[in-house]
Amino acid sequence: MAKTVALLAPVTPGELLWEEFLGPMGLSRYRLAKEIDVPAQRIGDIVNGKRAITADTDLRLCRFFGLSNGYWLRAQTAFEIEVAQRELAPVLKKIKPWASTAA
Repeated sequence: MAKTVALLAPVTPGELLWEEFLGPMGLSRYRLAKEIDVPAQRIGDIVNGKRAITADTDLRLCRFFGLSNGYWLRAQTAFEIEVAQRELAPVLKKIKPWASTAA
């Protein structure tokens, strides 16, 4: 009998922001928004998985949290790739890699 493996849902950058940064730091979404000079709605939407991280937001968050530029964009890209891989799995299995005929 084949084993079925349950996949965990990919972690959104918003979940990462909330679980690893805001929650442990006791920092509200509103306070973060004010500290990095963005609308509070933007942070709320990111945390709720309704908005993606942009370069603008990445730079602000990285500066605030003392991270290297691109940290949040890499998290966003990793999330999007994981989602796309799951959605496209049947299609990707059908695609044959190009084999070079040059010797």
